Amino acid sequence: MAARQRQQLRLPPEVNRALYVRNLPFKITAEEMYDIFGKFGAIRQIRLGNAADTRGTAFVVYEDIFDAKTAVDHLSGFNVCGRYLVVLYYQQTKMQKRQDTEREMKELAEMRAKLGIDQGDASHDLTKR
Repeated sequence: MAARQRQQLRLPPEVNRALYVRNLPFKITAEEMYDIFGKFGAIRQIRLGNAADTRGTAFVVYEDIFDAKTAVDHLSGFNVCGRYLVVLYYQQTKMQKRQDTEREMKELAEMRAKLGIDQGDASHDLTKR
């Protein structure tokens, strides 16, 4: 697409250069990721999840927003080693809400343990009323 046409094209507000990729094979390498995602444009950075709770995920950041859009359009549902990729635009506010919820749930569980309140007992007491 010509540069002039790209400038006139309006993109949805959620479109950005950073992609969040889920359902990756655990043994995928950075080189394989560059081979798959590099076909759609210049990549600034790829970060593979390596912790127990982030394995199978990655962040891919493109130099150009239109390349990122093309990658999402073509790679969502793409089969890699028998797994279908889930490619989404990274949305910081949604990720932050998820992290905040997880942190609050952990704090709540710690407080219940500290006070000796069992969640099963609390729900049982509510049904008696």
